[in-house]
Amino acid sequence: MKILTAAEMRDVDRRTIEAGIPGIVLMENAGHRVVEFLAERFAPLAGQRIVVLCGKGNNGGDGLVIARQLHTRFALDSLHVVLLAEPAELKGDAAANFACLLAAGGTVEREIPAEAHAATLVVDALLGTGVSGAATGRMLQGIREINHGFPLAAVVAVDLPSGMPTDSGEPAGEFARADYTVTFTAPKVAHAMPPNCDHIGELMVGAIGSPPELYADAWLALLEPAMFRELLAPRARAGHKGAYGHVLVVAGSRGKTGAAAMTGLAALRAGAGLVTVASAVSTIAEIASHAPELMTEPLAETPEGSIAPDAELERITEGKTVVAIGPGLGRAPQIAAMVHALSHAFEGPMVLDADALVGQVNGAPSRIRILTPHPGEMARLTGKTTAEVQADRIGAARTYATEHGVTLVLKGQRTVIAFPDGRVWINPTGTPAMGKGGSGDILTGMIAGLVAQFPERAGQAVAAAVYLHGLAGQLGAQALGEKCLMATDLLQYLPDAMEECAQVPHRV
Repeated sequence: MKILTAAEMRDVDRRTIEAGIPGIVLMENAGHRVVEFLAERFAPLAGQRIVVLCGKGNNGGDGLVIARQLHTRFALDSLHVVLLAEPAELKGDAAANFACLLAAGGTVEREIPAEAHAATLVVDALLGTGVSGAATGRMLQGIREINHGFPLAAVVAVDLPSGMPTDSGEPAGEFARADYTVTFTAPKVAHAMPPNCDHIGELMVGAIGSPPELYADAWLALLEPAMFRELLAPRARAGHKGAYGHVLVVAGSRGKTGAAAMTGLAALRAGAGLVTVASAVSTIAEIASHAPELMTEPLAETPEGSIAPDAELERITEGKTVVAIGPGLGRAPQIAAMVHALSHAFEGPMVLDADALVGQVNGAPSRIRILTPHPGEMARLTGKTTAEVQADRIGAARTYATEHGVTLVLKGQRTVIAFPDGRVWINPTGTPAMGKGGSGDILTGMIAGLVAQFPERAGQAVAAAVYLHGLAGQLGAQALGEKCLMATDLLQYLPDAMEECAQVPHRV
């Protein structure tokens, strides 16, 4: 599902109008989409006490359409339409809809009456995507009323909660909190990224007439199962282990064998035909004890128990489809040189995580390199602070991916997947329950396992792994609780996540 910035949305609206659909029709359709949602979710509307708060711009115009349709279509016991602006300030389509509401017999109030505070439903149509900066004056008063003045009401935001920046980032001032948000044409960045996505409630996207081809080339998208569902289709009857790829996991060191084992197990659970875990010789027995399905490759080690510089990694990559390297390797001085040498020598896809994220590793059209840093690791890769990375997760990931020709998976709330060609996908699944050691190792293995099966569709495979990883966490947290979920539990709930994504669209 495409995501649009404020500038892109303005351009889509302009081109739609130029194509022959008047702006007042778009506004009517927008209001109709909201009324459809209200009628479905809050039926019967006749029993609701509704307040529609309108500003002076196009968002307020949407609100006036909503008010007119509620007034003319439903026998409401209580409807208060409040315009927090001077009628003379209304322009264009918003002014026309103000006149339409009055002509239909509706009434518009200039202040919120005392009895309206007992509302059960508030429609926030004060400020939309065209506003920048902090809300002030009557708009700020309206936002405060939404947040504190209607203790019994569910809040439905029109397009975007008032005062929230369209393109995400920290709000410049106070903003409304919504239980539901109905947006139009496509989600906006704020709907998809923290901190703002935590305050929009449930998101609905309504079509209002803009042809999808007008935004088909948008570079930003919200990840959904339809984008990778074909990878979860039943396998051919003649399938065998050799058909599903061989993953080499280079991971682990003395005291960090669990990371290597979890990565290997995740690759198997994700569907790889074969998995070999290569690690320091003294760790192999412990790694192998986790599962008999894991093949192992003992490597020369240093006295400290990490993989030695003369471990001959290039030799053991022969016949492997994908290499996953990094979990539990440790920070020994030789690791960086080992990672760079292997990246130079191995022509197949590589997944680099944790201790393998050392220095600059570049990809190329013929060499797929997938990096999976958390924000702290991303800060080290870019020379930024963690706070700077978190303040612009999309920009940080996209810039790095395009400059270095890699696929970059920036982990965290709303994991960002950035591709070398500038596309960015945002993952909506996940839970704080996954904030435990080992969750990243599971993701690395899942990415490797899916890429091994579909190396020609590596981007889809990465997306599938990220989405399924988060969904497995959600399902596990529902069953076990947020505090009790462990990284290995993700493997238990991965089959359920795959089944859900393969069978029916997953609503986010």
